[in-house]
Amino acid sequence: MSFQAYLDTIEKKTGLTPRELLEIAKARGFDGPSVKANDVVAWLAADYGLGRGHAMALVHVIKHGPGIDPKHVASTGTQRDESDTLWLDGIATNP
Repeated sequence: MSFQAYLDTIEKKTGLTPRELLEIAKARGFDGPSVKANDVVAWLAADYGLGRGHAMALVHVIKHGPGIDPKHVASTGTQRDESDTLWLDGIATNP
């Protein structure tokens, strides 16, 4: 599953866009590269029922922003993404 697919599934499961979840995470003190992944995983499991894989996709965005490694872009694997920048504003608005 691609990073974007993980984020899209998070939105379907929670009803919140990735950007909205990032704002909630920031308000809870989960912000920036020093955030502890286990803290975010526990929060997302408790509040939204998300599993570790989906939570770790959001952890990546919290720590590193919406950019992903170019090796995942246009590759032939199942984890390929169409762009090196993740769309955070919701499935309905993704161009």
